[in-house]
Amino acid sequence: MDAAVVVFDGVDELDAVGPYEVLANAATAVPELRVELVSLAPTVRVTGSHGLVLEPSGTLGDRRDLIVVPGGGWNDRAPAGAYAEAVRGDLPAALAELHLHGSVIASVCTGAMIVAAAGLLRDRRATTHHRAHADLRDAGARLVKARVVDDGDIVTAAGVTSGIDLGLWIVERWWGRSLADAVAGEMEHQRVMPAAISRAEGAGRTPSSPDR
Repeated sequence: MDAAVVVFDGVDELDAVGPYEVLANAATAVPELRVELVSLAPTVRVTGSHGLVLEPSGTLGDRRDLIVVPGGGWNDRAPAGAYAEAVRGDLPAALAELHLHGSVIASVCTGAMIVAAAGLLRDRRATTHHRAHADLRDAGARLVKARVVDDGDIVTAAGVTSGIDLGLWIVERWWGRSLADAVAGEMEHQRVMPAAISRAEGAGRTPSSPDR
């Protein structure tokens, strides 16, 4: 699996680093899993909402099996962050194109609003940070108040720390519960399972995903 966590100026750091660490830990046991922090366009660094400087190792490109979209800055309409990216439109357009070509799109916190701006959440079950629930409904999503919601080729997580549960669910969905539980144990994290799973069996899987 070729997985990417896309970052941008104003991104919430834990939204991005939480699922990244989960997937990076899982990759030690899964040779075919590769995860990296990427940006939409080439850049040396991005600065998160709390001032942490991140250095993307590449760009989003035109082919990814899984894309994780963090949030940050949506609720206060910050000039850099999820709201700014949704308004600008370049990242939503790229996500829509990648989704059209088979990428599974996952979001953490208000990253869901970037995914919504891509037109991918209309009439889909989804969640986001509790302060953005009304915005998510207004975007046409079917709000589920849950930690993680799996709707097949779209997987969303609630606020900030739920990105860890998102990452663990992705690991379980592709490589089984034993590995996900092992990663959670190593990270000393108590898992919260998805409250809504509506995908058909096999939906959204990549060619590298084993049948379970």
